[in-house]
Amino acid sequence: MAAARLRYSILITVVLAFAAGAALLAQAPPPAAMTAADYARAEKFLAATVNPLVVGGTVNASWLPDERFWYRSTSAEGVTFVVVSPASKTRMPAFDHAKLAAALAKAAGATVSATALPFQTIQLSPDGKSVSFTYSGKRWACDVLGAACASTGDAPAEAPAGGRGGGGRGAAGNAATSPDGKRAVLIKDWNLLVRDVVTKLETALTKDGEKDFGYATDNAGWASSERAIVLWSPDSKKVATYQQDERKVGDMYLVETKAGHPVLKSWKYPLPGDENVAMMHRVIIDVETGTTVRFQMPPDFHRAMLGDNFSVSDMQWSPDGAQLAFVSTSRDHKQAVVRVADTATGVVRTVFEETEKTHFESRAGWRVLWASNEIIWSSQRDNWSHLYLYDLKTGALKNQITTGEGPVTQIAKVDDKSRTIWFTAMGREKGQDPYFRHLYRIGLDGKGYASLTPDDGDHDTQVSASGKFIVDTYSTCEKPPVVAIRNGDGKVTMVLEQADISRLLASGWKPPMPIVVKARDGKTDLYGMLFRPTNFDPSKKYPIINQAYPGPQSGSVGGRTFAAARGDKQALAELGFVVVSIDGMGTPGRSKAFHDAYYGAMGRDNTLPDQVAGMKELAQKYPWIDVDRAAMWGHSGGGFIAADAMFRYPDFFKVGISESGNHDQRAYEDDWGERYQGLLVKGADGKDSYDVEANQSVAKNLKGKLLLAHGLMDNNVPPYNTLLVVDALVKANKDFDLVLFPYQAHGFGTDGNYMMRRRWDYFVRWLLNVEPPKDFAFQPPAAPAVR
Repeated sequence: MAAARLRYSILITVVLAFAAGAALLAQAPPPAAMTAADYARAEKFLAATVNPLVVGGTVNASWLPDERFWYRSTSAEGVTFVVVSPASKTRMPAFDHAKLAAALAKAAGATVSATALPFQTIQLSPDGKSVSFTYSGKRWACDVLGAACASTGDAPAEAPAGGRGGGGRGAAGNAATSPDGKRAVLIKDWNLLVRDVVTKLETALTKDGEKDFGYATDNAGWASSERAIVLWSPDSKKVATYQQDERKVGDMYLVETKAGHPVLKSWKYPLPGDENVAMMHRVIIDVETGTTVRFQMPPDFHRAMLGDNFSVSDMQWSPDGAQLAFVSTSRDHKQAVVRVADTATGVVRTVFEETEKTHFESRAGWRVLWASNEIIWSSQRDNWSHLYLYDLKTGALKNQITTGEGPVTQIAKVDDKSRTIWFTAMGREKGQDPYFRHLYRIGLDGKGYASLTPDDGDHDTQVSASGKFIVDTYSTCEKPPVVAIRNGDGKVTMVLEQADISRLLASGWKPPMPIVVKARDGKTDLYGMLFRPTNFDPSKKYPIINQAYPGPQSGSVGGRTFAAARGDKQALAELGFVVVSIDGMGTPGRSKAFHDAYYGAMGRDNTLPDQVAGMKELAQKYPWIDVDRAAMWGHSGGGFIAADAMFRYPDFFKVGISESGNHDQRAYEDDWGERYQGLLVKGADGKDSYDVEANQSVAKNLKGKLLLAHGLMDNNVPPYNTLLVVDALVKANKDFDLVLFPYQAHGFGTDGNYMMRRRWDYFVRWLLNVEPPKDFAFQPPAAPAVR
């Protein structure tokens, strides 16, 4: 009896306690919510709003024969055309803008503003007394004093950039125009035509092209267009191109959503491990005679020294059009072979070749010096991208041109007579971000090395024909652009422009914070950027979101130049986060060893060890970072790493958003996977070398919140990549979220704002534990105030 009373007493106590708790919960205020006003405040930091608040700071020099140049100068008052003489250190208007505007308005019978003239480019007469331009379909000539303007006839048709294009089934607007502007080559029904630009008369150049075996066609599977891919000879008489054989290449399929019967889209899309991939039969076509000369060699793989598509930069004509130098790249990108073809006979000789253990690439490019029978060649053979000088006839190495730490990234100019080369390199100025670009000069014999732009910052340079003058635009993520003229030795002689960011600063904008953290090895420095709310409070704790791109062809941060917006990183931070991007090992721009850090382990590594190490170090250094609320998001390769992070580091990353991810390289284009993962090899157990790298193979490890998104018309990364992950998560009985865009391709197009809103909502809900505003809609930015 006593025991029964005791049990009754305990039961009453429990019931009363539960009732009291329920009452307290009922009386407690609802969870905090994010408001539409909070989102609208964050929205003000997107590019559409902040970019117009930066005025000026750009110079695109159009050089004149006497090494003066003109450019369009933008200020808060409008646009003016300026002529600069670096030799005399003068900068003056190219003409009287007010008077020219009035004269043009009178002659054309239109309203013309002096601060917003209706043309982008000008041509100055040799005597400097008149200026000509295109306006309203006509050519106009005006004297520089603005006394009078007169039409000189109809404007010529705008021609595409000469020398290259890309192909397919025949769009006339994708013709490649000759250097002299008289003829254009285009594709029709898998064959090439030449069109007279003036008469519009078209003449067939080839007749044996057929479906999936066409001339100059531009299809790499993941990317395609209707352009004609050709390289014109300097004398405008011949084109170098190929007949691309894709007849046995496998197809890719997408189904267009619609009421009624869906529409099936198919095209050739080779995959890693396929027996048959796109092959190029190289040819020279004489556009005057219609003669086709085939190279006497086996077809090349559809590959390039840099990038995942064929590039005409891998071909170089001799000045007389008698020879074509070109580079053949092996399927796995490990071998590059330099060859020279006789364009009259098709006879090909091999000059030299280079082989890498991982993959060969040439970020600096190469240059043939036809007059001296030499080649400037870019190689990473000593762990850094350097330039080497070869004999074009014998293939013998003459000497190494550049040495030391810091990769050469571009050949800016070569002077054959003085045997001098100007080049861009990174990581050579001590104490600076190693991703800053700087200009240097050196002799082809490796002597006379000089740093020409040593100032701290990222430098974009334009070198005059003589090399005596340099237009240098430099900035950092914190300091806006300055444009200066330097002499041939790199000394600043005059400042042309400084970007005006006063309105940007008045809006409350603050720059990102450059960061340096250690890599997985605890030794290697990694560089990145960190974004904080502009109302940052160091006494608070902020969740950390890593916006990542793993490479290997690029990194998370992107360019180091000044930018008012870098995607939506700052806008996202405004909602109460710390957002960070880190260029981890495996990304380019450093040493060869740094770039090869996870070659062959694209999923198991994917620079994630560096991202985690960097985020933990930041949290130790800055107490306002809450690393226990860590997240990652990314798009494309970034979508790959974001899902990978959730599966391989499930206890560290709590939230992930994966957009358009190439989760399994066996379902993505052949060139990218075979370049960085290696050729697909099947084992005795039936599995292959790509299996362990695929995200669906580790999807069962998911613990946190994951949002997957993909466009169902994505012809770059087909949506099956994400659907493979979806299937694995379903089979593992894991909860996840999924957004599909029925009509969108890789970048989500007009649905991009919807995805951004869903991304913000997801992080707000699961990292801040508050409810986002319902169905927030982004608004077009207001026009900037004119002052």
